[in-house]
Amino acid sequence: MDPVCGMQVDQTRTPHHADYHGSRHFFCSDGCRRRFSAHPQRYLAPQGADVEPVAEGTLFTCPMDPQIVQEGPGSCPICGMALEPMMPSLDESESPELVDFRRRFWWSLPLSVATMGLAMLAMTPLLEDLSPTLRVWLEAALATPVVLWAGWPFLQRWAQSIANRSPNMWTLIGTGVLAAYGYSAVATIAPSLFPPSFREHGRVGVYFEAAAMIVSLTLLGQLLELRARARTSAAIRSLLALAPTTARRINADGSEEDIVLSQVRAGDRLRVRPGEKIPVDGRVLEGRSTLDESMLTGESLPITRSIGDPVIGATLNGTGALLIQAERVGDDGTLAQIVQLVAQAQRSRAPMQRMADTVAYWFVLAVLMVALLTLLGWGLFGPAPSWTHGVLNAVAVLIIACPCALGLATPMTIMVATGRAAQQGVLFRDAEAIEALRTVDTLVVDKTGTLTEGRPAFHGVVTAAGFDADSVLRLAASLDQGSEHPLAAALVAEARRRGLGLQPVDGFDSITGQGVAGTVDQHALLLGTTSLMEEHGVTVDTMAAEADALRREGASVMYLAIENQLAGALAVADPIKPTTAEAIAALQRGGMRIIMASGDGVLTARAVAQRLGLDEVHGETRPADKAALVQRLQQEGRVVAMAGDGINDAPALAAAQVGIAMGTGTDVAMSSAQVTLVKGDLRGILRARQLSRLSVRNMRQNLGFALAYNGLGIPIAAGLLVPWGISLSPMLAALAMSLSSVSVITNALRLRNQGLGVQ
Repeated sequence: MDPVCGMQVDQTRTPHHADYHGSRHFFCSDGCRRRFSAHPQRYLAPQGADVEPVAEGTLFTCPMDPQIVQEGPGSCPICGMALEPMMPSLDESESPELVDFRRRFWWSLPLSVATMGLAMLAMTPLLEDLSPTLRVWLEAALATPVVLWAGWPFLQRWAQSIANRSPNMWTLIGTGVLAAYGYSAVATIAPSLFPPSFREHGRVGVYFEAAAMIVSLTLLGQLLELRARARTSAAIRSLLALAPTTARRINADGSEEDIVLSQVRAGDRLRVRPGEKIPVDGRVLEGRSTLDESMLTGESLPITRSIGDPVIGATLNGTGALLIQAERVGDDGTLAQIVQLVAQAQRSRAPMQRMADTVAYWFVLAVLMVALLTLLGWGLFGPAPSWTHGVLNAVAVLIIACPCALGLATPMTIMVATGRAAQQGVLFRDAEAIEALRTVDTLVVDKTGTLTEGRPAFHGVVTAAGFDADSVLRLAASLDQGSEHPLAAALVAEARRRGLGLQPVDGFDSITGQGVAGTVDQHALLLGTTSLMEEHGVTVDTMAAEADALRREGASVMYLAIENQLAGALAVADPIKPTTAEAIAALQRGGMRIIMASGDGVLTARAVAQRLGLDEVHGETRPADKAALVQRLQQEGRVVAMAGDGINDAPALAAAQVGIAMGTGTDVAMSSAQVTLVKGDLRGILRARQLSRLSVRNMRQNLGFALAYNGLGIPIAAGLLVPWGISLSPMLAALAMSLSSVSVITNALRLRNQGLGVQ
């Protein structure tokens, strides 16, 4: 039986297995095997054991109150939300809270709609034959499971907010729901307690529909928030998935075996075959190969590694075989450190919607105080029956102060703004990014894939005396037809673009880390580095000045020799995106300080920066260096945005106030960032900043509308204008509450029609 999913597995047929503590376990799929390897204890607990389904010692924290940290799952003592693991695992199962709330929402929605329908149709001839008493009991029957079952988590948080003396939105929601439902329940069960003046059309009004709809709408809002929170851990899961699950260890007796990655120890000798990932950080003992390190370093070109050179875990080996010695394993590895940086930066973020929470805190206290004063004022000094009037007016205050409009003020704007931004190729991940982007004054940008295309392209050719450019390019491209190297692809693509006829290659040989050799049109050719030329006695000094000039332009240079005679030099570079210069200039005109931080060499980075008019450049920066740069700028009082596209940018994207990922980059970068530019066009930042300003203004307007309705309605509901013949029944209070929500939604929808032209 598969210990992860419980399926029956034929161990003679399945290729998926793992060894743990001397026992071999079999799995139905590689996904189950990976989950088991990450946390074996989780799936090997005895049947019926009363244990939590998490690894021992796992720490959990609250997404809204990150100072809350405890071992094992639970609820936040401040806000009542379910705690989440501080470090997500590869197990991508949904949050139990998300599953629970989704179930409660879909069960409650039909009941809430039916309750609302009964209440509305009661005022029409359609239900004139239905007994009012029966209708009210039907509403009670429909609303009761919604309030007491679907809304139970909210009522628990309401009670917790009171017990912990930390008033928040749950205090308002719980008070509003209980006030509307409790008043209606008493009016249904014991209507005789109310004087005749409370009756309308011979019955006491009930507000079951208001209580039920509040619960359903709140559940919907929580579903949207939980899904957004779940995406924040996707970056870490993507990083964890980069690491290979096994390594091939060479034992002391010379035998080789595949072991689980967690069993690798510093000093172990590991075999890395062509096309495999480097299992851990280490150093090359034997062999020579090119490694694709772009996923971690941002370097767009493969890096040659030979004896004595360091290698990074999770990077991809090319065509050569390597024997490496493990040096940094487990939490000491580069990938593990990047994971830790991303997780730490994500936890350090302030809770979203801080402004709404601050307003809600004082609003709750004010509403509760007004309701209490209303009850006491009418009860002690009002006309008979004074306490009944006091209860009724206090309930009206709580109903009109129900936080629907206040709760919708920010989310409605965010929903409309994110949809509007998506039409412009900008994806916002959360409300915090929309609020923060307008205040950004410093932009840190990666080079490869952000300012540039992220893939090599032909840059130029320099020829020796007696050779022409097209002939040199044609021969080099013909030779490179047999190579899968990105530089070779750039030469072949340029030759085909020019319509140069490529010749077949005889005796093709790929010389790892140096270049290629072969025969084209009966000429022996060499194409590659300076060291390759020197090994074959080809002098390149006559072209050194031209080659250095090309390198200063950010290009990689290859020499072509024909019959051991230098024929020319070909340059391949990562071209700057056509829209980059325009975007950089516009951002600088807007007062933005722009700093380049690239994993490429200093010479290459400076060459690109000079062409774009950037004065501040940091080359050869590793992931931790970029994150440290962002943090240093923040300590100087700058509001920092980071724009990047690679896994190496993930820690800095998470550490910045606003992380901006290129949609043409890696999934990890997009998961770590709060903003994604779908087309990888930096001009999207200009549109996003403008939308940020419009959205924040809209949110403030919505909060103003919500508070204005409450500010005008609460005194009327409290009965202050009764001497002038103006009063507000709970029914009218519910209507006013609905109107405030309508005004907020209408105002938020205006964002759909506001232009976002590049300035």
